Amino acid sequence: MAPPAASRRAWAAVVALSLAALAFVTTELLPIGLLTLMADDLDRSRSQVGQLVTWYAAVVVLFSVPLTRLTRRIPRRTLLGVTLGLFAAANLLVALAPSFTVLAGARLLIGLCQALFWSIAAAAVNDPFPPSARGRVVAVFSVGTALAPVLGVPAGTWLGQQAGWRAAFLAVAVVGVAVAVAVVLLVPSYPPQAGGAARGSAPDRSAFRWLVVATTLGVCGYLTFTTYVGPFLLDVTGLEQGALAPVLFASGLAGVAGTMIVGQFLDRRPVAARLTPLAVVAFALLALYPLGAIPVAAVALIALTGGGYSAYPAAAQHRMLQVAPASTDMASAWLSTAFNVGIAGGSLLGAALLPGAGARPLALIGGALVLAALTVLTVSARRTPHGESPRTLAETAPRDSR
Repeated sequence: MAPPAASRRAWAAVVALSLAALAFVTTELLPIGLLTLMADDLDRSRSQVGQLVTWYAAVVVLFSVPLTRLTRRIPRRTLLGVTLGLFAAANLLVALAPSFTVLAGARLLIGLCQALFWSIAAAAVNDPFPPSARGRVVAVFSVGTALAPVLGVPAGTWLGQQAGWRAAFLAVAVVGVAVAVAVVLLVPSYPPQAGGAARGSAPDRSAFRWLVVATTLGVCGYLTFTTYVGPFLLDVTGLEQGALAPVLFASGLAGVAGTMIVGQFLDRRPVAARLTPLAVVAFALLALYPLGAIPVAAVALIALTGGGYSAYPAAAQHRMLQVAPASTDMASAWLSTAFNVGIAGGSLLGAALLPGAGARPLALIGGALVLAALTVLTVSARRTPHGESPRTLAETAPRDSR
């Protein structure tokens, strides 16, 4: 039997916002794939172009919470539409930028848009659904993020190589316009506080703090190793340069699979769904230290890290929707900040250790940090073992006040 129209519209909005997430993550990482092309065209060093990604993450860290607080009374449809419209315009400016300075400024604007998007998207996709369905909703939304390194960045890199790097950002701008229109048409308009996911279903300030700490540690551990997975595969595993792309693609595919698998358990086994991704990543990283020189083992374990890491954001977001102590928008902003602090911290830690220690110990250190994150979440789960507090759809769904 076909689902009711309201349900079809709600799921269509989830898909649209998942595509928006795909576009945001693709834009964030695209300078990595187009590094040499952009550096040569703009007459800048590769390190200067690489810093576009670093400063982008810094903007997300610094502005997620302030922007969310500043815009907390704006209806989500309006805020998402404006945010995605600015995202498209800023990518167009990147594509047309006459200088590196203009390009850098446009990238910072995109970073501001991403900071706000990640803060409000989790509640926006879940508002029309009851808490008992949030696992499925979060999983569908998270697929867009998981697809970015597998589909978005390779496609953008290929387009940039064929038609010039500016064409890749122009394509992202076009996608941004299409997604902005879809969101305006599909997301109902209502005050943020009226949404069904505006507040945590089982608020717990302590549990939320532990989630933020665990997320920072876990992401830092993963990025300590993964930022320098290329040197590991070349120097420790002994693979040729041409083998790197297929290995990373396999890890990305495992990430998509991990996201889809964890979505099947978020509503039924939320604690296991939250702990298992970190356990998988910790096991794989720690095993890479003794087994990294064996090509088959190294490739399989790196794929496992990709699967576990990509599954974790969906689990963390699902937990945030449970235990957010106040507004889920503000909680999401803090969680986004934790992810980006972990990303920056892991890449910096790896960079500091790599010259002296080499790539092999990065797996051990990264695994230890992820294991610490797993310990934090395990202790938190035992102290605050509650799960969802389901309410009916009639109680939680916002009115469509278009």
